[in-house]
Amino acid sequence: MTNSIIQIRNLCQSYHGQEVLHNIDLDIERGEFITLLGPSGCGKTTLLRLISGLESPDSGEIIINGHDVTQVSPQERFVNTVFQSFALFPHMNVYDNVAFGLRCQHVAKDEINERVIAALEMVKLEKFIHRKPNQLSGGQQQRVAIARAVINKPLVLLLDEPLSALDYRLRKNMQMELKALQRQLGITFVFVTHDQEEALSMSDRVAVIQEGNIEQLGTPREVYEEPNTLAVAKFIGEVNIFDTEIIEINNDDLTVNIEGRTLTLKNHKGFRADQKIYTLLRPEDIKVWDESEVTDTSNMLPAVIEEVIYKGSLVDLSIRLPSDRIIYATEFFNEDDDTLNYVHGEKVWVEWYPGWEVILPHED
Repeated sequence: MTNSIIQIRNLCQSYHGQEVLHNIDLDIERGEFITLLGPSGCGKTTLLRLISGLESPDSGEIIINGHDVTQVSPQERFVNTVFQSFALFPHMNVYDNVAFGLRCQHVAKDEINERVIAALEMVKLEKFIHRKPNQLSGGQQQRVAIARAVINKPLVLLLDEPLSALDYRLRKNMQMELKALQRQLGITFVFVTHDQEEALSMSDRVAVIQEGNIEQLGTPREVYEEPNTLAVAKFIGEVNIFDTEIIEINNDDLTVNIEGRTLTLKNHKGFRADQKIYTLLRPEDIKVWDESEVTDTSNMLPAVIEEVIYKGSLVDLSIRLPSDRIIYATEFFNEDDDTLNYVHGEKVWVEWYPGWEVILPHED
């Protein structure tokens, strides 16, 4: 028996003759927090609107809780949507906004009161029941919108970039609150964002969408540490990408040419000699050494410090290679460690631990 609450099969959608989604297949599990992540215009919001029933697909199927709802109206799908604008009724107070859906269903007054108070307590707004939306902060308005959505006990809650209008600190707080709320409710959350950090910090799984295709589906750690494609690697966080040529293969080791130097990498994916590949390294995986600290530079790249950016607990380094190529490294800052007092123009050596790199086939 499947544990999927939503099953999407061969879903296609186009606007004005231009295809926006291409044969999307996706299973969303019961009780999980899944994020649809991608740049503007990639199709993630279109996919959310198709799940909610606000739009109908050109072809394909949407199955919710075992029922084909492809042509079913939004109110019969048992899903609720929280929009970026929150869409609260400005003339109603908090209580009436949250109670609105239940009143439309002609639920008994006592039950409405009980459920509204419980929903507002859940989002910590029970003291604000008489306020109008314009008397609330952005974070409080967002919590009202969530309470109004979950009070109807949906199978799935859809969230279309609900945090994008909030300031940085409030956004961070709401990320934690949303994740805690999702665990408390046990409801499946489908969250749309273009913010990579937001997706990685909140999600059980992330679907990375590029140009109407799901490029990769996996846990935050999988999509960050083991990207399937160059597009995913570039979109998720910072990454250094080296054009690489395999010179020789010896068991699990690859002898390669990177930036004109012969280095050794780990052969995880069965590459062959003379094959062109990409070597990908996250900035935090690169180790920078002062010239005076090293004696064996056989598996290192020479470089010069270009910029040093202090970020409190971290130092971001911009490093120029002999080819004039700029790469980036991130190191933890220790005020007692003089070796992190890099200066512009300082000569250094760069390396990484074998196996920390990601290797992808070259895309011609």
